[in-house]
Amino acid sequence: MAERSTAAVDVADNSDDESLTAEADQSTADGVANNRERDTDSDEAQASAGTNKPGKASPPELHSGHKLARRYRLEECVTRLDGFSSWRAVDEKLRRAVGVHVLPTEHSRARSVLAAARASALLGDPRFVQVLDAVEDNDLVYVVHEWLPDATELTALLAAGPLEPYDAYQMVTQVASAMAAAHREGLAHLRLNPNAVLRTSTGQWRIRGLAVNAALRGITSDTPQRTDTEAIGALLYASLTQRWPYEDDAYGLSGLPKDLGLIPPDQVRAGVHRGLSELAMRALANDGATASRHESACTTPEELVKAIGEMPRIRPPEPAFTTPPEYQRTAYQQGSYGRGRPAPHPGVTQPVPAPPPPLQSRTGKALKWGVSALLIAALGLGSWQLADALMNRGGSSDDQNQTQTTDDNDKGASSKPESGKPIAISDARDFDPFSDQSEKPSEIKNVYDDDLSTYWQTDYYLSSDFGRLKPGVGVILDLGKAQQVGKVTVTFVGSTSVELRSASADAGSEPTSFDAYSKVAEGKGTTVELKPDKTLKSRYLLVWLTDLPMQSNGEWRGRLADIKVTS
Repeated sequence: MAERSTAAVDVADNSDDESLTAEADQSTADGVANNRERDTDSDEAQASAGTNKPGKASPPELHSGHKLARRYRLEECVTRLDGFSSWRAVDEKLRRAVGVHVLPTEHSRARSVLAAARASALLGDPRFVQVLDAVEDNDLVYVVHEWLPDATELTALLAAGPLEPYDAYQMVTQVASAMAAAHREGLAHLRLNPNAVLRTSTGQWRIRGLAVNAALRGITSDTPQRTDTEAIGALLYASLTQRWPYEDDAYGLSGLPKDLGLIPPDQVRAGVHRGLSELAMRALANDGATASRHESACTTPEELVKAIGEMPRIRPPEPAFTTPPEYQRTAYQQGSYGRGRPAPHPGVTQPVPAPPPPLQSRTGKALKWGVSALLIAALGLGSWQLADALMNRGGSSDDQNQTQTTDDNDKGASSKPESGKPIAISDARDFDPFSDQSEKPSEIKNVYDDDLSTYWQTDYYLSSDFGRLKPGVGVILDLGKAQQVGKVTVTFVGSTSVELRSASADAGSEPTSFDAYSKVAEGKGTTVELKPDKTLKSRYLLVWLTDLPMQSNGEWRGRLADIKVTS
């Protein structure tokens, strides 16, 4: 089968960006904090990748502030190498940061870069950094991809030390399963290194540079599955030992001692998890080491996923509780310690004298008796006034047929709506003013059908904040008429951040703009009670989702099971 050197994308291809500086000056340190990739000769050798002749075309004269397609404004050049450049840019239409690779159309690798980017975009796997656009425009070819400013490269994480066993287990599990899925679609990475693996703020591991990075550099391989599997083994090895499993230093990590060969991670560093150490060796396919352990080598990501599944699951560490400091008496309670008298021997309990009983003066006694007399007098006066009021009513309580009437001033009190009374929802619809598409309108009735097993759900996104595409989505409730609203109870599938917004009480029809709804309450959880701080009267309410939970399949999407409105 013809293998393809294509993949998920150099999200904020900061890794490739560092490859430029490394090739230009091998003495320059890795740009770990700047999210840039060092492209070392050892990386090329260990990836078993062949390199085509570099393109002869010069990159176009681009500069900060230049716009592509009247939309992508270039901000900072992070790589300029071998005829192409990579930039941090801003998508002015959607107001978000993106990354952009740019090369001239006559570049020898322009066609392969376009093909790799489009194949990667079709994969649509949220575990990879997504290609957002791949365009040939006049004299330029450019690829636009996600930019993840809140994600941290594995390079930066390893600069602080090896990963804990649970973190290393999560990393290799997620990366191996993602690459297995990519290879099933005929896509390979071929440049999988610590700069291409990112951990997001939510703890998910994501891969950038699937196919695109290799295409930009003209890297191919006759055994792409073996290449990517060995690369995953190197990532795990580095995560366990903080050493690169080859003789040359790379990615800010020291290589192994020369002439020693590849030794298992648990022989490099004490305390390494034995199962993870064996797994790294099986992925690196070192025949001597694996034979001694009676384990077969893993030559494909699919085999590596199977080997991980056969391991005992590594659970997260228990939260650590710190012991509170031992109680120490103050200098006042210690008496004369520190004033020439030695302190007692540690561990000896010293008696603490009880304070003398407070002295009560004659004035205090008089005040106490005076207050008591006043209280007795007040109670007697209150009882006399109550009896007098009952006498003046003249036995009206004996009239069993007496009816009670109210004047006009009492009508407002009697007509006040009963607190906590359910308010029926007459209609609802999905609301997505920042997009041209609807969010599952056919499921909208599930939010008020009194059935928690059904729900309305959003589309899936690549992060909890709607992939930075929009500030949120929601559901508009029509109460039939303007009514006093005391509380809105919302039930989700998974912890979700939500706001309650309302249209003005005099709105004659349903507002269609987001600005027409004012925020009156907010919360987060699976069941959220949204209580307005002030009296609220409205016909149209907006339940607005602002942060989504991650589902079991790795997607972020909101699922709204039930809404209850009460007065």
